[in-house]
Amino acid sequence: MLMQNKETKMADQSLLVPTDEYLKSGIHIGTKFKTKYMEKFIYKTRPDGLTVLNIQQIDERIRVAADMLSKYAPEDIVVISRRENGWKAVKMFGKITGIKTFAGRYTPGLMTNPQLKNFLEAKIVLVVDAWPDKNAVLDAYKVGIPVIALCDTNNNANYIDLVIPCNNKGKKSLGLLFMTIAQRYMMNKHMIRKPEDFKYKMDDFSDE
Repeated sequence: MLMQNKETKMADQSLLVPTDEYLKSGIHIGTKFKTKYMEKFIYKTRPDGLTVLNIQQIDERIRVAADMLSKYAPEDIVVISRRENGWKAVKMFGKITGIKTFAGRYTPGLMTNPQLKNFLEAKIVLVVDAWPDKNAVLDAYKVGIPVIALCDTNNNANYIDLVIPCNNKGKKSLGLLFMTIAQRYMMNKHMIRKPEDFKYKMDDFSDE
């Protein structure tokens, strides 16, 4: 038992978030459907048919995504969420990082037509769900902007440069994910000096 606890602690030290926090948020719970692309991120299928994503792979991709975003200034990034469950997390993420966010229905052309009054200029895009946010993904592809997308087991990865496997439908899952990316982004950009300087909690990112 002691050995097992020690192994869990060592595993947690290599993760951005302790395993139990990931588990509590449900970030690893997929759908009953899986696409061929997402199979490689699936750890197992539960007796009730729900798929379970690999937490280490989720953590690894969150880290890669945060570091990728850190190469850009806040005003050059746009985060898009048509799914209402992601609005609070996305808006809070934008508020503390200065990154541009778009919560709601994305109209095709917002990133391709400078004549539009709400034209979004970006150098990289992060979408909460590759399917409902497909118009934004296609626009980004047309203008050659890299796309990071949160993908559940039922998503495809067309026109996406970096997939973050996760439960992209739950408020807690999205809250934890955006909180974690925000902290690492702010550390990388020297907006905060150490993790303890990050004063925000899950309640700030999620209603649940």
